[in-house]
Amino acid sequence: MNGEKITKVVLFVSSLLILFLAAGMVYTLLNGAIPAFNKFGWNFIFSSEWNPTEGKEEYGALSFITGTLLTSILALLLCIPMSFSASLFLGEYYKNTKIANILGSMVDLLAGIPSIVYGLWGFYVIKPLIVDLGFNEQGFGIFTSALILSIMIIPYATSLSSEIIKMVPNELKEAAYSLGATQQEVIFNVIVPSARSGIVASYILAFGRALGETMAVTMLIGNANIIPKGLFDTGNTMASVIANQFGEAEGLKLSSLIAIGLLLFLITGIVNSIGKLIINKLS
Repeated sequence: MNGEKITKVVLFVSSLLILFLAAGMVYTLLNGAIPAFNKFGWNFIFSSEWNPTEGKEEYGALSFITGTLLTSILALLLCIPMSFSASLFLGEYYKNTKIANILGSMVDLLAGIPSIVYGLWGFYVIKPLIVDLGFNEQGFGIFTSALILSIMIIPYATSLSSEIIKMVPNELKEAAYSLGATQQEVIFNVIVPSARSGIVASYILAFGRALGETMAVTMLIGNANIIPKGLFDTGNTMASVIANQFGEAEGLKLSSLIAIGLLLFLITGIVNSIGKLIINKLS
């Protein structure tokens, strides 16, 4: 067997392994979630009730789905202007300069910091700031969590976007300059359209990270099993409720938490699929 055939076999086996791992995860989650869905049916998704009292157990995921989407979408909205500006600075305006190299290294460093560190920083900095500004007397809530999430994903999206911007062929830019275009016109009429699919992909990946974030959100959201009525109300996300209650859960409650994990898996898959459709249309 020659080298090319060996490479093909290795790649094929690796692809199959990934599929088996994904299938195994789905099977395990489905198997664990079946008791909850058998008990509550579709009402599990559309109910916000969370009552662990023995004999009166009632579980629903709506409040956690709401908290997850609110924090993640708000974090992405806060992230986009900052990361887009920073990626243009690093990828085009000051490309290959000393300051861009230094800032790029800092961005990569921030993108790799563990979420628990962001959570601690948010607890001791962002939360007191929210209290001082008078928005929330305890400092916990949806907005506090979304703010720290946006700070977490800005370096991630910036690092990916700036690399995509750097990959735009110089021939395209030089052709535009030769026709008398200004730098701003080249950026918004040549670079951004050429790199937009990659830029959008970076935001989708950042959004996916925000959806599944656990520790930072758990420390800041307030961990209330209710549907938040405003951005400064406390709440809970799908990941944070699992982190808080999984260790002590058993029986129907354990199955309900696994069902929430399955729903989070499906939501993430739907978001990625929608993102791919958007990228294909922009390509």
